Amino acid sequence: LYYTRIKMMDTDKVRIQDDLYTYVNQEKLEELVIPDDQPSVGGFQTLAVDVEKIMINEFKEMCAKGVYPNHYLEKACTLFKIAKNAEKKEKDGIFPALKNLSILNELESFDTFSNMYKSLMFNQLPLPFQIMVETDMKNTKKHCVCIQGPSVILPDASYYKEEMAQQKEMLLGIWTNMAKMIMAKTNLSLEDQNKYIEDTLVFDEILGRLVKTSEEWSKYVEMYNPMKVSKVVTLLKTIRFKQILKELFGFIPETIIVTEPRYFKNFMNVFNEETFELYKHWSYVIGLIDSCSLLNEELRELGSMYYRAIAGIPSNTSIEKFAYQLSSNIYSEPVGLYYGEKYFGEEAKKDITEIVYQIIDTYKTRIQNNEILEEVTKEKAILKLSKIGVKMGYPDKVQDIYNKFVFNEEDSLYDVVHTLKEIKILENLEDVTKPTNPEKWAMPGHMVNACYDPFVNDITFPAAILQTPFYSIKQTRSENLGGIGAVIGHEISHAFDSNGAKCDEYGNINNWWTKEDKKRFNTKIKAMIKQFDGIELPWGKVNGKFIVSENMADNGGMAVTLEIMQKTPNASYEEYFENWAKVWCMKAKTEFLQLLLNLDVHAPNILRANITPRNFQEWYDTFHVQKTDKMYIAPGKRIVIW
Repeated sequence: LYYTRIKMMDTDKVRIQDDLYTYVNQEKLEELVIPDDQPSVGGFQTLAVDVEKIMINEFKEMCAKGVYPNHYLEKACTLFKIAKNAEKKEKDGIFPALKNLSILNELESFDTFSNMYKSLMFNQLPLPFQIMVETDMKNTKKHCVCIQGPSVILPDASYYKEEMAQQKEMLLGIWTNMAKMIMAKTNLSLEDQNKYIEDTLVFDEILGRLVKTSEEWSKYVEMYNPMKVSKVVTLLKTIRFKQILKELFGFIPETIIVTEPRYFKNFMNVFNEETFELYKHWSYVIGLIDSCSLLNEELRELGSMYYRAIAGIPSNTSIEKFAYQLSSNIYSEPVGLYYGEKYFGEEAKKDITEIVYQIIDTYKTRIQNNEILEEVTKEKAILKLSKIGVKMGYPDKVQDIYNKFVFNEEDSLYDVVHTLKEIKILENLEDVTKPTNPEKWAMPGHMVNACYDPFVNDITFPAAILQTPFYSIKQTRSENLGGIGAVIGHEISHAFDSNGAKCDEYGNINNWWTKEDKKRFNTKIKAMIKQFDGIELPWGKVNGKFIVSENMADNGGMAVTLEIMQKTPNASYEEYFENWAKVWCMKAKTEFLQLLLNLDVHAPNILRANITPRNFQEWYDTFHVQKTDKMYIAPGKRIVIW
């Protein structure tokens, strides 16, 4: 989740009726200073930085004393030490990556590509298509095999559109400059270096015209496009697809889920006799750049140049922060469990869980009283609410895969990380014949975030987000409802947003709506799109379609918690709305804000803070908002969906 601000010419005169966000946050925003190694500060990001500082100190103390709470944290700290060892990384240099990339020299034909696909996959080299195992969206108790296209150099495929030509040229210029400096460290001649980069850009252009944009990916139910394997074979006719499947899984699945139909229907334009050499050079260059963070400090610095430029970040992350981020990401569940047990108490867990079930029960009542649903659909919606799983704080135990994380401590950082990622790849492939695990947590305990999983029908709230300003047992119930309560309601509302509404109580894609219900619901969706679409901000224009599901969730989260406020003793709507605005406080670089408009499915934070309340009468009653105030919407244009 990402958020921003608009600077006001005269913040001293901001009225809450005109700009809730700035009124509440202006003093804090003036104090906040964006760190040189970050694109933003405030809200979620400040909490994440605070958690990171705590855990870095924990890691350093464990390493210094040589005492660890369990073998998982011992391994995580060992990886932390390896990643911090600049001297060892300097000695290893670029050679671990070059050794891995040399595999590409063996690719002589489509036949050798087919024979080597598994090796290329396990060596984590960029491929023209990815094969993975995911939850079957039509039967969420089992897994299925999916294929999708690769990523592109630009932040999003939408940057390849004609209207983005100027930005595209500028960003590719930055990327090319970075690529030249990195390729200069290889053993290739200058002529070959330039040729590889040129071919990479040509191949990337082909991909950019075919792969999905972020807006298309946001409609995640549309990823489910089952095809008979025989049909996929005809689309990928330059390679032996069945042979690849047999080598990966030991059998050939009857059906493949094609997540990007446009890309695969045009696959022959991507991977043919004329583009084969382009692919090899693209895989080399992209593979090398992706590896830079695991090599020496000079290459880690060079490899971050492109992202830092497009996000407005002056300085690279320190080696200590990088080492922690790497190890806590790979050992995410054990690290999160440790953080949760130590820094999140049972009293708070009991209180927040009580709030969750109060929200779910209130949601059921609101569904029952909803005007757009017929009785049969209401019953299905209430059933879905009854089945929602609740994961608060941290899991009870660590998944078995972490017991398989064995590596040679004398290896280079590059090889250690590749070893661990290879274990994850193998684990994913082996899942194909196993049932799904609904007990698996989508987020670790030390992550400052929250989510709804539509294919499990559960919500996850890690311990790290369950702190001020979102939540505290020291805050009033009104503040907690305006903070974490509304966010919990937000995540529950994803069960009934433009995507989640297409899944049933078990997470299966299943149309449980009547024809008339769906028509009325779609009218609400269009209204929500219109409420945000085209809003001009200093850094760009808002795409209402792209952010509609998150805006629906914000709307639902506020609706359900405002109803709870009506039954809350000594409720303060001032505290509720002010804390709602406070959690979205964020100061960010302009470059980052522009990036988020194209990549983030959430509305910019000033709009989340300011537009959502305008749909509810409580906002007008609390602050005596009049027609002449900027935070006013005419009653006929206000939207309340759930």
